[in-house]
Amino acid sequence: MSPAAPPVFRRVWPAWLALLLAALAGAAWWWAIGRPVALPEAPSARIACVSYAPFRQAGETPLDANAYISPERIDADLRALSQRFDCVRTYSQGQGLSAVPAIAGRYGMKVLLGIWLSGDAKANAQQVALGIATANKYPQVLRGVIVGNEVLLRGELTSAQLAGYLREVRAAVHVPVTYADVWEFWLRHPELAGSVDYLTIHILPYWEDQPVPPERAVQHVATVYAKVQQAFPGRRVMIGETGWPSAGRPRQAASASVVNEARYLREFLRYAATVHMPYNVIEAFDQPWKRAQEGTAGGYWGIFDAQARPKFAMQGPVIEEPRWWLGWLAGAAGVALFVLAGGRQRRRRGSLALALAGMASGGALAWQFRQMLYACRDGWEWAVSLAACALALFTALRLARRIAARLAGTTASAAPPRWLRAGWLFALAYYGLLLAVDGRYRDFPLGLFWLPCLGYALLGWLGERHAPALPLPEERFLAPWLPLLAAVVLLQEAGLTAVAWLWLGMNLLLALPVLVEWHRARRLQPQQTQAAGQ
Repeated sequence: MSPAAPPVFRRVWPAWLALLLAALAGAAWWWAIGRPVALPEAPSARIACVSYAPFRQAGETPLDANAYISPERIDADLRALSQRFDCVRTYSQGQGLSAVPAIAGRYGMKVLLGIWLSGDAKANAQQVALGIATANKYPQVLRGVIVGNEVLLRGELTSAQLAGYLREVRAAVHVPVTYADVWEFWLRHPELAGSVDYLTIHILPYWEDQPVPPERAVQHVATVYAKVQQAFPGRRVMIGETGWPSAGRPRQAASASVVNEARYLREFLRYAATVHMPYNVIEAFDQPWKRAQEGTAGGYWGIFDAQARPKFAMQGPVIEEPRWWLGWLAGAAGVALFVLAGGRQRRRRGSLALALAGMASGGALAWQFRQMLYACRDGWEWAVSLAACALALFTALRLARRIAARLAGTTASAAPPRWLRAGWLFALAYYGLLLAVDGRYRDFPLGLFWLPCLGYALLGWLGERHAPALPLPEERFLAPWLPLLAAVVLLQEAGLTAVAWLWLGMNLLLALPVLVEWHRARRLQPQQTQAAGQ
């Protein structure tokens, strides 16, 4: 191995700084999410009412007409829930849920009985018949019957059709009847107020068209509740759903996390205790099946996880990730892997560069794996995600060896194949397009793309500047789109989402080296042509 020319200090110190900051930032993030966060305490661990759906095991979904939950499972759930909740809200009849009132009564609980309505008239008739029969069999257990849930929001029925179902149920039962929808749709359809005994509104600050950050969420609820009361003077108004997700993509300044879910519920319970209003919290258990409809966040609104374990207490500090040290362990594993894979890079500077790259890569992949634990729904998604992570690790290793060689001033290892960068450009552009066009329920895979984006940016900074190669046509086509698509996402997030800024930065890291190489190659091409002619 012959020594290469010593690196120029003014070119290498930014690369060293970038590697150091990347390694330290990953370690700091993992440390931060493991720190206890002090929050306001709830007045009590007991909650008035909670949404209950038992479809929390792998593969279970209420969308499966053949799904059935045994009375034994419902009994076990309600026996446990009765220790914390006075009431449960259901959303449909059938599939075993008609057993809820009888079982809840045994544990001294009340029930808000749900009748599911959709655009299917035959299914609606069956739901209404079951609901009426159950309501008349257990009137002493019911607080009310909720006929339809967000059917206007979904556009499956008109207000006139819905009013017909409400009249039918009110005429047949002897308990209060209501309809539940997001608060805006009650304001859009005030004519429905005459068809119900009281109004049931949903206020979900995270899902608002203009998302509300957790520190202002309860004030938003109070404002909306007062607005609806003013629009329907003299009418009883119940909050039928309110809550916060513990995982999922941020929406502007509204970030989904365990700490924010705990903060919101504690503050909401303090507020509810002061105004003595009827309310129901969504929801008892995480519902994995909702991820197919609402993205990652849809599956994590539960106060308990899918294994019926409480996510947090109602008093005392809350920790986002108790196993935060696994991120540091992944960083250490990355250090060992990258140094061993460095092969010939035995100089001190080369080994240090590999160690920093390994630490940053290990922490980033651990972040991505943690996100996958929340997001992946089946074997196929796991297989695709793991394959993408393996490719990112392979790319990072190839790039780190070449970067380390340049920083150490030794003979550089073989350059990564050119198609590899073109592939990452395509993947980032494709996912950026999905985020820009249909990003409401999509996560930001920062940990996955961080490795190739930073690696190619550093390699571009340290690369040959006198005779740069012309990027591939595919690269020249894709590179300009990356920052444009990322900027669209940032605008959609109103510039309030830190993750969207990171996403823009990563797109720039991958796109700029291509654009710079293209510019330099075009500038040098006439000179090279002239020299060849002489």
